[in-house]
Amino acid sequence: MTIASDYSEKIPNNVGLADDRRLQRALEAWQPNFLSWWESMGPALPTQDVYLRTAVNVGREGWAHFGFVPMRDYRWGIFLAERDAGRRIGFGEHKGEPACQKVPGEYRSDLRRLIVVQGDTEPASVEQQRNLGATAPSLYDLRNLFQVNVEEGRHLWAMVYLLQAYFGRDGRDEAEELLHRNSGSEDSPRILGAFNEETPDWLSFYMFTYFTDRDGKYQLGTLKESAFDPLSRTCEFMLKEEAHHMMVGTTGVDRMVERTAQLMIEHDTDDPGPLGAIPLPVIQKYLNFHYSVSLDLFGGETSTNVANYYTAGLKGRWLEGRRADDHRLSSDSIMVDALVDAGNGERSIGQTEVEALTGLNTDLRREYIRDCASGVSRWNKILAEAGLPHRLQLPHAAFNRQVGAFAGIEASPDGEMLTADEWDRRKGAWLPTDVDKTFVRSLMRPVHERGKIAAWIAPPRNGINGKPFDYDYVRL
Repeated sequence: MTIASDYSEKIPNNVGLADDRRLQRALEAWQPNFLSWWESMGPALPTQDVYLRTAVNVGREGWAHFGFVPMRDYRWGIFLAERDAGRRIGFGEHKGEPACQKVPGEYRSDLRRLIVVQGDTEPASVEQQRNLGATAPSLYDLRNLFQVNVEEGRHLWAMVYLLQAYFGRDGRDEAEELLHRNSGSEDSPRILGAFNEETPDWLSFYMFTYFTDRDGKYQLGTLKESAFDPLSRTCEFMLKEEAHHMMVGTTGVDRMVERTAQLMIEHDTDDPGPLGAIPLPVIQKYLNFHYSVSLDLFGGETSTNVANYYTAGLKGRWLEGRRADDHRLSSDSIMVDALVDAGNGERSIGQTEVEALTGLNTDLRREYIRDCASGVSRWNKILAEAGLPHRLQLPHAAFNRQVGAFAGIEASPDGEMLTADEWDRRKGAWLPTDVDKTFVRSLMRPVHERGKIAAWIAPPRNGINGKPFDYDYVRL
């Protein structure tokens, strides 16, 4: 069933908002608070207008419009994928039953928590990235930053709609709190640790959009399977926009590696830092950090909460419909990462068998790891084609972990267990040091002229929406 998109409303939507005056008033009352948050915590660089993609529909073709928009006037809206009237629950104890159009009373609290946690990540990344515009390497990159920002803002609207429409006063209160928490705040931080980390430079930004936004892809993918149909349809449409965020990260790292390799070859050196590029060991350190922090976002290797979410039909697995099992998992098992007894009272990094239901975090993390590895292969192909022997790699899953089975130990990128003293002595070789961060920041000089680009990154192969690289994507 399709509801036509209404783009003329104060809040563009395809959820029939004009037919629900109470909800419309509630969202219009929230809107000024959102705009106030955007002004105070959103992009700090003043702009006239930006060449942005705006969601206007949900169909496979023509779902977005490109054009110049003043940032504050961007049309944040509420769009759910088209409803399949015959959709049925695909997993858990309610498998085969019609998908829920209302919140099941017994799962109300759990469902609200899932929506709040997802919703909290959206404004958090905008806050983390608010100052990056001042050091953008090109107008093309600046436009991509702003596109990511406005779409994270729209994803916040998507979650707030669900809270306001389906959870009454509790939902309204949660919607307000989403604007009161701030990334990195001591008093009211964001819920998940990775979203309280700094994103002070463009190397961090590209790693964030590759690794952390990729986590978002997998979390949205599990919620897209939800028995709660409005959440499923919301996440399905969000995934369309999320693909751009990951493209920004993937190609951003592509272009950094390409430029670094280019200067290494031209000047026959392993250290292109003095030439104004980012050395491969520094790129590896940032990769190590953002990957390990993003692994923590999947939670512990085992979780009874996630098992309960699956059984209840609230949160499925990645590509649930393609799994060749009974989609209930009541008698299945899975091997998960663990510290195991190595004898003599010692522990070692290994695996243990658990019920498949309680190991669902591990299942999702493994899908994510496989996906991350494809990007590293892509970057290594650039190095190989340049004739360089150097290679980037994903660190071991036990490296630099603060959540899960490996939170209580220290391990090298190769998976060697270390004492605390060894870790303190050697971590500077694996994670960004103050010297590394200072060097990277020293390269972050803005290039805001059409057709120009910073020396530490290669230009993109293609522009946006058929436009050339030297298009005036952002009017300052």
